[in-house]
Amino acid sequence: MLFSGNISAKATICLANIFVKAYKRIMRTKSAPFNMERFFQALGDNTRLRLLNLMGDQEICVCYFVEILDQPQPKISRHLAYLRRAGIVEARREGKWMHYRIVMPPNIGAAQVFRQTLSWLKEERNMQADRSRLSKACCTPERFAALQGAPLPVPVDRPIAPEVR
Repeated sequence: MLFSGNISAKATICLANIFVKAYKRIMRTKSAPFNMERFFQALGDNTRLRLLNLMGDQEICVCYFVEILDQPQPKISRHLAYLRRAGIVEARREGKWMHYRIVMPPNIGAAQVFRQTLSWLKEERNMQADRSRLSKACCTPERFAALQGAPLPVPVDRPIAPEVR
């Protein structure tokens, strides 16, 4: 009886610690002001623009970026992390797979610039070629060794808009 009470108390403390960490993370995110400089720097790199173009209105696994852009995984991950820190990409883990999707910046002006940029990317010939390669990879993943067993991109209704601060 005394033994089971200790386990219950330890479990309660463990859960309390988890909730406190989650609360701190949420509060840190909410209180951080939008970094305009980081936002524009994120849009100032061709690899990051290509990544945003491929995401479009989908949630995509990193392995597709690596295959389509023909770049090493660490480079792709570094650029995705930069986009995440800029507040315009969100990540989700599913087992061993990391999925990325676009989120709209919380700043109204930045969101307008971002929508225009995404629209403009669709008109660029090089960006269209990347999207075409993505479509082919999704339709015939067996032709790409790196994509064996990878989850297909999932359409997103529209880019997620976080709370306006």
